[in-house]
Formats: sequence, structure tokens, C-alpha cells
Amino acid sequence: MANSVELQKIVIEGTASGPHTLITGGVHGDEYEPMVAIRRLAAELCADQISGRLTLVPVVNEGAYVLKQRCGADDLDLARVCPGKADGSITERTAHALSELIETADYYIDLHTGGQICQVLPFSGYSLHADAKILEMQRQMARAFNLPFIWGTVAGLKGRSLSVAHDAGIPAIYAEYLGSGVCSESGVRAYTEGCLNVMSVLGMIDRTHLDSYIEYIVEDERSNAGHMQLHNPSPIAGFFDPSVTLGQLVREGVELGTVSDVAGRDVRKVTCPHNGIVLTLRTRPRVEEGEFLAVIVEVDRPLNG
Repeated sequence: MANSVELQKIVIEGTASGPHTLITGGVHGDEYEPMVAIRRLAAELCADQISGRLTLVPVVNEGAYVLKQRCGADDLDLARVCPGKADGSITERTAHALSELIETADYYIDLHTGGQICQVLPFSGYSLHADAKILEMQRQMARAFNLPFIWGTVAGLKGRSLSVAHDAGIPAIYAEYLGSGVCSESGVRAYTEGCLNVMSVLGMIDRTHLDSYIEYIVEDERSNAGHMQLHNPSPIAGFFDPSVTLGQLVREGVELGTVSDVAGRDVRKVTCPHNGIVLTLRTRPRVEEGEFLAVIVEVDRPLNG
């Protein structure tokens, strides 16, 4: 039987009673702001500041982290194989350990970035849970996290950390912040502040809330809306040259960019399928046929517009 995976956890037991909140980073091994932010939370918080229990996992997918890539040696995406297998491959065993930990929590926050291949407009997201109380709590958590974009997407996507929480009836949100394989201090600060804000809403700490940075709130019931890798696939393998920028408002039919072959003789234009905002944009130029190039989310005018 394969060896079980032991996640490296930091647990802070509060001196007063309260909920158990789990915060994870590094589900993908090339997403760095979450790792630093979670370690920063561990350094800044102590037991007498907390009501309840806080469990922090800076790097869930250590196998992928060591390899400096999104996935581990078995090339499986941890965010597609939850709840995993206790006797499976390294990623499946890691997913199993993560899923068991999620099921012990009362609330869950999972932090991500675009990794090495893309950038994501900073946002917090959640599933459109059928239980009205869970859905409303997730909305409160996402608003408290205080990133510019909030994206609620249809429930039912399988294999993810949030799908484990969904099936267990645990209110959960995730967040995305830029990417391209770097670690921005702005992302670390935003994630640290966001987690503290949510802990305050959950009654775990006392904290003064800052002005809202939220610009858009979108609840998208389209099938697979939250599966970003299915959006705007590349028509051929080649070099992607974007014509839009992250956060840009675009209209249906506008050019998102081109993909060209090695010699530049075969150049394919990719156009926007509908009006919206550029939520995710590929920044690694080399692309395979079928890989996503951008995510465009339909929006109304900004909240402050």
C-alpha cells in the first residue's frame, strides 16, 4: 500500500470557543502569494487573539511545489481529483488528505493564483449552493474578502477542494490573484487582509473593516462557467499574442489575440464570444491546441459606476 500523505499544518487553538476555519494554499505548486500570505498569518496571529481554531496549510501540493510546476510527478491536477484515493498516486493521496482535512472544518478558504501560465483579475468565488443559508454565508465571506471581483458559479464542478466542501455542507470560498509565476507583495497583502476580514465576519477575531474594493458581483449559472480552462480554446498549437489586457471591458467580436505557427504563416484570430470583462488572460505565449487563452465574464456596470 502506498504511503499516506501528511499535510504540513499550522494549528492555532484560540483561548475562546468559536468555529474551526481552514485556510489552504499551494493546491497547485506554482502559486506563490498564498504560500507567503498563510505563513504571514501564522506569524501574526496568536492564541489569545482567536476564538475557535485556525488551521493553516501553506503548501498542500508539496510534490508539485518541489518540481516548480502546477502538478506533481504523476501529472494529475489536484484540483480535479478530489476527494482522491488513500492508495492512489501521489496527487490522489494528497487530494485524499486534503479532503479529509476539509471535512473537519466549519469554514474553508482556498487561495490560488494563475500560476506560471496566466494572470487572473483578483477575485473571490464560491459555488451557487442549493442551501440558502450556506449560499448566503459564502456571499458574506466573499464580500468580506474584499477583492475587486466576486464570482459565484454553478455548483456541480467535481474534483475540487470546494466541491468537497460543497458536498459536506461547509461554507467555502476561493480566491485568485494575478499569477505568471511571480510572487507580488500586493497579492500577499490582499490575501492576508482578506483572510483576516473573513475571520472577523466569522467572529474569530476583532477587526475594523476597511472601505470596500469590490467593483463587480456576478453570479453565473452557466454550465462549467467556473471551469476556466474550457474558455476560449486555442485553435492551433503555436504562439499566443494577446490584443486585450487583464480587466479590460470588451465587446462581442473584438479580437482577443492571435495564435500563429512557428513560421508565422498560419495566423489565427481569436475573437470574444460575448460582451464582458477579461477576468483571466494567458501570459505564457506557447500554447497547445485546445488550451484556454482568456476568460471573459459578462458583467453589468461597476458597482460604483
